[in-house]
Amino acid sequence: MSFRVVTFNIQNGEPFDESNPNCSDQDIIGTCQFLQRLDADLLFLQEVERGVDGGMQVEPPPNYQILKNHFPSHDSVFSYPLKNDTEIPFGLGLVIFSKTPLRDFHKIDLPAADLEFEFAGKRRHASSRLLIEVSTTIDGRDIRLMNTHLQAFFMIGSSSESYLEQRNIIEQRLKYHSHGPTILTGDMNSAPGECIVEQFSKIGFETAQNTQATWQRHPYIVDHIFFNAQLVRNKVQVIQSSVSDHFPLVADMNFS
Repeated sequence: MSFRVVTFNIQNGEPFDESNPNCSDQDIIGTCQFLQRLDADLLFLQEVERGVDGGMQVEPPPNYQILKNHFPSHDSVFSYPLKNDTEIPFGLGLVIFSKTPLRDFHKIDLPAADLEFEFAGKRRHASSRLLIEVSTTIDGRDIRLMNTHLQAFFMIGSSSESYLEQRNIIEQRLKYHSHGPTILTGDMNSAPGECIVEQFSKIGFETAQNTQATWQRHPYIVDHIFFNAQLVRNKVQVIQSSVSDHFPLVADMNFS
């Protein structure tokens, strides 16, 4: 049985216009309609909610509520990362949607790097990030699902090669807490020269594709679907779209 996996940083429902890349108009309904057309069995989303300067997190999360209304037959989980009082106003919050019931939900905080930078005239501290995990059963086989959104160190004058803790925690989760078929998706925010693909490959997790850029602001491959040897990728596509400043990554997969 083949099943479709989609990972997508939706930029809190903000379409991307190359001629006006900093426009912050939202169209979360349009995002939902686009996602419905992808027909994912497993849908992993990043930057679901709009971040607020100063770290406020709206409850209940409004975009997540709209997404759930558009996917009434899917089970889902959502989480914000830990709050940061000096948060920059970019998207935050992770979701996993599944056509099959979800269980055994965990959230793992990925500590903030001890790193300060300036944005919009204010001194900021790097943010904690998040890994969420949940299990489901497809065609009688249990599968572990993980979703993350890592710090974009290249945007704040550094590199994840100098601040490995977030990556290393995920590596440990993959090595010691993923028993059986496992998928890790997310916006890894990996700039050229940062070796997250090689790091996870060493522990048996292949990426679905590593040749086509998935971010429109720079030609970087930042979005990934990692999977272990108990899964097979049949087909993978990077879908060109203006729904977000990222492109969705779509992989049709089977159990090996």
